[in-house]
Amino acid sequence: MYGKLQDIEQRVRGIIMADTAETKKRLAKRIFDIAYKRGIFPASINEFYMARGRGELSGFTVPAINLRSMTYDLACALFRVAKRNDCGAFIFEIAKSEIGYTAQPPIEYAAVILAAAITEEYSGPVFIQGDHFQVNVNKFKENPDKEVEGLQALIAEAIGAGFYNIDIDSSTLVDLSKPDVKNQQKDNYDVCAKLTQFIRRMQPRGVTVSVGGEIGEVGHQNSTPEELHAFMAGYNERMRQGLTGISKISVQTGTSHGGVVLPDGSIAQVKLDFNTLKTLSEIARKEYGLAGAVQHGASTLPAEAFHKFPECETAEVHLATEFQNMMYESKHFPTELKAKMYEWLRTNAAHEAEAGMTEEQYLYKTRKKALGPFKKEIMGLPGDVRNAIAAEIEVKFDFLFKQLNAVNNKDLVNKYVALKRV
Repeated sequence: MYGKLQDIEQRVRGIIMADTAETKKRLAKRIFDIAYKRGIFPASINEFYMARGRGELSGFTVPAINLRSMTYDLACALFRVAKRNDCGAFIFEIAKSEIGYTAQPPIEYAAVILAAAITEEYSGPVFIQGDHFQVNVNKFKENPDKEVEGLQALIAEAIGAGFYNIDIDSSTLVDLSKPDVKNQQKDNYDVCAKLTQFIRRMQPRGVTVSVGGEIGEVGHQNSTPEELHAFMAGYNERMRQGLTGISKISVQTGTSHGGVVLPDGSIAQVKLDFNTLKTLSEIARKEYGLAGAVQHGASTLPAEAFHKFPECETAEVHLATEFQNMMYESKHFPTELKAKMYEWLRTNAAHEAEAGMTEEQYLYKTRKKALGPFKKEIMGLPGDVRNAIAAEIEVKFDFLFKQLNAVNNKDLVNKYVALKRV
């Protein structure tokens, strides 16, 4: 068994270290083949979410976790937590922006996660998600067709790599200067419907990709029932007859990605509007048959907040920055490497410094940008170092799964989610 695990880790290292897409794809294919033989399948969570929309499931929140670095080690930790807690409903995700600055193309990300499942002897559906496949508002204004075509190319690449869950973020197109809510949401629901239809054309036979929409950009004003109604009315009008629409809706309730950094580098306490989250989740389920509302930017919230998400019947919560923070701040993370990464940031991310920003704020804001350039060095750390960091973060994963009541649901997942080799 040891030799087989060693072989898997060598393949993971090969994919991460490879400089060409062709090499990554060749190595990934072998990992996919091994995963299928072991009963490990990239899957869509759509039917599970539709069952929740029908009222057949309740009382938990699905964690969707962005792995920006140490992806193999942290995915192994997640699978260990899932096995201990009999959990099947959890999502690995990576955002459009993260694919760029962490240097993790979809085929690499998916293969590394499946390799972790093989290593931990996990079996069943594995949910891999494209998070915040986001419209750039300035590029859209210049040339809307070109911007949409760029997103379609990314979606096609992601689906081809086993991402059978895609979160469309066209909320950047919401224009609050317009006089009524429907017109404010118009470009948002138009583009979301167009991309959903593209996904339905691209998805493999026998797979219904889970698609998420978004009505309020994270970090801006809180979402309202009126916005949800306007978005859904417009979206449903634009969708072709008989096509499956979105399974969930992302909303804004007071958080921001990465948290708000204070001058000393600490994170400001956030007052999240759980009443809004509960109300919008209920409307999404009862009126539109969706799984509910999705909360972004939550990982830096205080620990005592997380049990409230299942109480509000939040469908899904996205968690990212805190795990990155824990890696950087771990006593096991080499100080020399951290200093080297920070020095790189001072030179290569200097343009992101804002007036009045302290050194601590600047480094906190930009340090995610060093993860791609130093990806190979992080993967090249000794195994005992990476294992020690992953063990610290594994404790956090376990805490979050339990707080979100995302435990003891493997049988439910298997009931609703079909396994399909593509």
